[in-house]
Amino acid sequence: MASLLLINKPYNTLCQFTDGEGRNTLANLLPDGKYKDYYPAGRLDLDSEGLLILTNNGSLQHRISHPSQKLEKTYWVQVEGDITQEAIAQLEAGVELKDGKTKPAKAKKIAPPQNLWERNPPVRERKNIPTSWLRLTISEGKNRQVRRMTAAVNYPTLRLIRAAIGPWQLDNLAPGSYKEETVHLAPPKQKPRTSTGNYKKRTTKPTNKPNKR
Repeated sequence: MASLLLINKPYNTLCQFTDGEGRNTLANLLPDGKYKDYYPAGRLDLDSEGLLILTNNGSLQHRISHPSQKLEKTYWVQVEGDITQEAIAQLEAGVELKDGKTKPAKAKKIAPPQNLWERNPPVRERKNIPTSWLRLTISEGKNRQVRRMTAAVNYPTLRLIRAAIGPWQLDNLAPGSYKEETVHLAPPKQKPRTSTGNYKKRTTKPTNKPNKR
């Protein structure tokens, strides 16, 4: 069994407990010392918001965060401009970035998420340029990938909120709040035993002794 913390990370908060520059960290959100053995399973950039998972189990941390696990992550993305279906199709097919083409994604234009909180500071919007929202799901973790993907199709990201990581949802967590969950981990699979040594199959050798009747 492992323990998880689901946190709604606010904007302008680092995914770590200490910082030499005096910026907000996870220590500002959690009780002092209570979760000192917990570590982030994946990260969110300073200027991104939403679901962050911490765990005290190294195996589970790897399952959640390592790219080899291909765990889907879903984001609510506010972009500058009224995004077109053509741009959405490009995101779904994969776009070329400097470090390679992204894998196919799931993308859909949506209405502004319900119960969306105000960001502090608010997003700078230009009155003569509309904005739109989309739900984007990816299964890889290139650096600042979502922002670079929308920029590549000419719709810069204004606000980025992670809504889900695999089966875990942001739900109605307020910014800066958290909740605990427990996860039952399956035991590691055991390899079948194999014989070792110089064991040789016993064979029956014919004999020349006459049969007794």
